[in-house]
Amino acid sequence: MNEIWIIGGGLAGSEAAWQIAQRGGRARLFEMRPAVRTPAHQTDGLGELVCSNSFKSDVDGSAPHQLKWELRRCGSLLISIADRVRVPAGAALAVDREKFSEAISQALQNHPSIRIERSEVTEIPEAQRAIIATGPLTSPGLSRFIQGLTGEAALYFYDAISPIIEADSIDWDKVFRLSRYGRGALVETGHAASLMGQQCPDADSADYVNCPMTRAEYDRFYDAVIHAESVPIKEFEKTMYFEACLPVEELARRGPDTLRFGPMKPVGLPDPRTGKEPYAVVQLRQENLVADAYNIVGFQTHLRYGEQQRVFRMIPGLERAEFVRLGQIHRNTFINAPRLLTGALRLKVHPEVYFAGQICGVEGYVESIATGLAAGWNAWRAACGEAAHEFPRQTAIGCLLNYIAQADPVNFQPMNINFGLFPVINFQGKKEQRRARQIQLARQAMEEFLIKESQIKSHKSQVASRRS
Repeated sequence: MNEIWIIGGGLAGSEAAWQIAQRGGRARLFEMRPAVRTPAHQTDGLGELVCSNSFKSDVDGSAPHQLKWELRRCGSLLISIADRVRVPAGAALAVDREKFSEAISQALQNHPSIRIERSEVTEIPEAQRAIIATGPLTSPGLSRFIQGLTGEAALYFYDAISPIIEADSIDWDKVFRLSRYGRGALVETGHAASLMGQQCPDADSADYVNCPMTRAEYDRFYDAVIHAESVPIKEFEKTMYFEACLPVEELARRGPDTLRFGPMKPVGLPDPRTGKEPYAVVQLRQENLVADAYNIVGFQTHLRYGEQQRVFRMIPGLERAEFVRLGQIHRNTFINAPRLLTGALRLKVHPEVYFAGQICGVEGYVESIATGLAAGWNAWRAACGEAAHEFPRQTAIGCLLNYIAQADPVNFQPMNINFGLFPVINFQGKKEQRRARQIQLARQAMEEFLIKESQIKSHKSQVASRRS
């Protein structure tokens, strides 16, 4: 059987190569370093961690832990290595990044069914089955090839992400729900009314939650924004900004009123409780169907995470905000996955090509590993003439794949695993109890899935044995 190409030796590509080889396939892993350098990598090692050494929470009951739990059950190479080389990090799984990369490199180099080639790939032959896992710093040559496959408008190079906060952490008595120019008026306040859609005559027209500011509140907020500490900008990021996605702090530095004429514009948003327009308004937009998370509109930022939490909690109504995701702007090549990919991470217009890792529309180390595992399983099954794995929708892996394939293509942005991606369940109880139930359902579904897969594999093995 022909080799399956894996392009990119990062987290997703390394996991995909391992999964293919472990299932009896042959993997050819292309990594362009050291022949072609990137602006971010420091070594030639496979699975190098460019940013943090943290794989986020490893506390049972959290969404990141559930994703890691599933990967452990599915036999992930990279998570098993992370567990072996972990370092003290409180509630998080953090690793010794050098030992982590060394162990991945050694495992793949020593596997008899994996061939590692240190060269740049700029195109894929027509009939070649391949997984593209080149991450946020995909080379210009391969980017042009991907654009040719997908259409130029479906490939993005800059990732502007605004923070997302938990709905339960909003002070609903300080905000009002209204779209600009009064397309829907507030009838009822309070969190329960908001979540039930009972707050206005036409709930669909009141799409935004508004956090009003007085002049004094705005002045204090503006001063905090322009004096907050930003993440140091890397050399390759210096020319990335354009007017459509300027960081909120960069806008603020253009003058005291810039935000009031930009993302904090109060025009057409009179507070129904006073009948007057506030001095400034921060708008929140519902992030998911269950309405337990809201996006801070237009607040993409390069501020440090701790600074974001400190400064954005100065916004009226967000004093106790809990963040699902913090804002960022960075170089990130990714495709419009909902337009282009199936739930198996397979390119619709070119079924021999799969995508995995950040380029397919996920954020985070563990999320990249998960898509690498899924793409590896599915590419191998396709090579054997079998149908793709359908990870249960209740599982964290299934949630990620569902988001990649089914999210809104108009406003698609890469996403970390979070409870907002899990299926809505009919459960009366506190948030913690609902999440515990979601995890219970996820684990049950994953165990049933793995048992079924094991039975199918055993049956095929018996059939093959009888034929021989």
